Amino acid sequence: MTADVVDGRTAETLQRKIVLAAADVLEQDGLDAMSTRTVATRAGVFPPTIFRLFGDKDGLLEAVGEHGFETYLQAKSRIPRSDDPVADLRLAWDLHIEFGLTRPAYYVLVFGQARSGHLSRAGRKAVAELQRMMTRVAAAGRLRMSVERATAIMHAAGVGVVSTMNSTPPDTRDLDTAVVTRDLVFDAITAPLAADSPPAGKGAGPATAAMGLRAVLAEAGELPLSPGEKLLLLELLNRLADVPKATG
Repeated sequence: MTADVVDGRTAETLQRKIVLAAADVLEQDGLDAMSTRTVATRAGVFPPTIFRLFGDKDGLLEAVGEHGFETYLQAKSRIPRSDDPVADLRLAWDLHIEFGLTRPAYYVLVFGQARSGHLSRAGRKAVAELQRMMTRVAAAGRLRMSVERATAIMHAAGVGVVSTMNSTPPDTRDLDTAVVTRDLVFDAITAPLAADSPPAGKGAGPATAAMGLRAVLAEAGELPLSPGEKLLLLELLNRLADVPKATG
């Protein structure tokens, strides 16, 4: 058995060894088989080493989920970035669905084990990246609502699609479910690109204009406003973006 080591680079190397061992258990035997004793045996360490390095089993699971998600993104050259933020967002949706369907065990660790008020580290990073991409859509004047609401809608829809499809036997899955849901979500949160490509906010509705202004102000950096004034401005812009549409 390997002696317990918890300092310097040796601890980091040992931590990675344990994560890789846990990932092997996950891929070979499933989440239910991932006891600390099983992982310790696979890694060649004493079980207390896992608690010393990761705090508890939840800490180990978070690290394994992060490893799986990062490995998948690296294989896919990470989330794309082009001159069309809506097209990039669409590819990000497809990447999310593909990750969920091809790496279901890792997906559960990243998105499927959220406790009340808590999401895994990898899940939080994914949502933060989604919000960054949504902000780019707002800067292009193509967001129909606040960045936060659009991010929440797309995240909820993506997780819901993957969870539903993974609970269905593979031979009976309707893969178009993800495509149809994606199109419905994008119709709801994004505005079409005008043929003459007007500046962000010009001729747009209040929601699109408000989010366009928010994105422009964010890019401008420091503003001559107090912290309280900045919060008030953000609240007002979000309120304009999220006002319910009148129905006739």
